[in-house]
Amino acid sequence: MRILLLEEEVQTAQYLRKGLVENGFAVDVMRFDSGGFSPPHRAEYDLLVCDISPGTYRPAELQLGVQEAPVLFLADRNSLAARDTGQSSGNYLLKPFAFSDFLARIHGLLRWGAERAQMTLRVAGLELDLVRHRASRDGQRLDLTPKEFLLLSLLMRKTGEVLSRTYIADQVWEINFESNTNFVDVHIRRLRSKVDDPFPVKLIHTVRGMGYVVEER
Repeated sequence: MRILLLEEEVQTAQYLRKGLVENGFAVDVMRFDSGGFSPPHRAEYDLLVCDISPGTYRPAELQLGVQEAPVLFLADRNSLAARDTGQSSGNYLLKPFAFSDFLARIHGLLRWGAERAQMTLRVAGLELDLVRHRASRDGQRLDLTPKEFLLLSLLMRKTGEVLSRTYIADQVWEINFESNTNFVDVHIRRLRSKVDDPFPVKLIHTVRGMGYVVEER
């Protein structure tokens, strides 16, 4: 497990890094500077630990690159603004704290991250967050209707499996599909206009006489 520690106090950073390494984690330490903070790519770390002492933290910059990695904020007990920021995030620890409490929070967030990862469907650059009902492709947000989201989630759950129009109509709309209508085809076409048309690689494929499949070819 890789952890990024964003901590301004050198002694605190050394103390936390030493304890984490002794418990089997790989730890990188980074400091904020006057030039601003360049967020790491979200795929590089399993967890971020971020000091939110006054003057060291800008939420928009941090969240820009780490939307999927859990974040544990370390809030200054004597700073009302930092404490309020930590409380609003839901994952915070007030300084000073016992290392055993810190380690317990780390393990808890990593378990949460692993469980949440199972609720995200991915095919190539296409991602579907089933918890927050968000869809994106190559980092670009896709504006899907509730039915389009449900249709795409069905196709992605069955990646590589050809789904018939009858099966799709039953699972998404709970209706009996009549083969002489193009009801499903129309909705697939609308979904493609958002998921495939703006991108060079197509993921939603038609299998003539059978139905549709999502897969990377």
